[in-house]
Amino acid sequence: MTHPVQIDAHQHFWQIARGDYDWMDDSVDPIRHDILPADLAPMLAHHHVSGTVLVQAAATVAETEFMLGLAEENGFIMGVVGWVDLTDPDAPATLDRLAQSPWFKGVRPMLQDTEATDWILQPQVMENLHALAARGLRLDALIQPRHLDVIAQVAAQVPELPIVVDHCAKPVIADGADAGDAWRAGMARLAGLPNLWCKVSGLANEAGSNWSAAGLQGVVDHVVGAFGAERVMWGSDWPVLDLVGSYAEWRAVSEALFAELTAAQREAIYGQTAIGFYGLEVAQ
Repeated sequence: MTHPVQIDAHQHFWQIARGDYDWMDDSVDPIRHDILPADLAPMLAHHHVSGTVLVQAAATVAETEFMLGLAEENGFIMGVVGWVDLTDPDAPATLDRLAQSPWFKGVRPMLQDTEATDWILQPQVMENLHALAARGLRLDALIQPRHLDVIAQVAAQVPELPIVVDHCAKPVIADGADAGDAWRAGMARLAGLPNLWCKVSGLANEAGSNWSAAGLQGVVDHVVGAFGAERVMWGSDWPVLDLVGSYAEWRAVSEALFAELTAAQREAIYGQTAIGFYGLEVAQ
């Protein structure tokens, strides 16, 4: 049976001895060990996922180089979203060097870990975002609801920069909480900007240990309704996902979340959107 091309648009690997995963404290002890391509490959094969986008997990260029090395050695890694210091006036030169790799697709500043909500609006960062766009690269926005207005400003000021919001902007939905009108309005505002996309990923971790399709349906319906399937992509956020569940569980819940969509909409969310956004080279 031929399956449509499917992409996991958001996953991570790490090698602890590299020493730059500053966020790894005791709260993530179950995943605080080496996790590498051989660990994920069987799950991708089981779920007929053709390839992945590997996303940064450390705020260093060294980790980006590590990930690009993994992509060169593992055919299923079709794109890498790395990290560059966007406050550095020399960031364009770093981008040029990294972009010598065909797998380098964009960068992700760790905005959720930055106390100043408007950090990304400082002039040097904005100048480097224009440089990012000029090189045909993309921005992954690791944000929380407090950043929604700021990202709207970035998207409006750098309209040539494709931006994807990771994890639906991490709505506050733990223990069954409603995502809230402010989140819904902020996401709708982003969806009104043509250079914004959204990843349905990371929601299990935001919901907590009792996550379910029923609990996540409202968030997913709002995102798909606002952005349209052609600007929504599916990601696992594995292995962070393993803190609350498993790859197989997230796939099963995702099937339920998208059950009412058309086949064409599901093909977009499960693969075609990511292929187009990141410019992935996929044998169709």
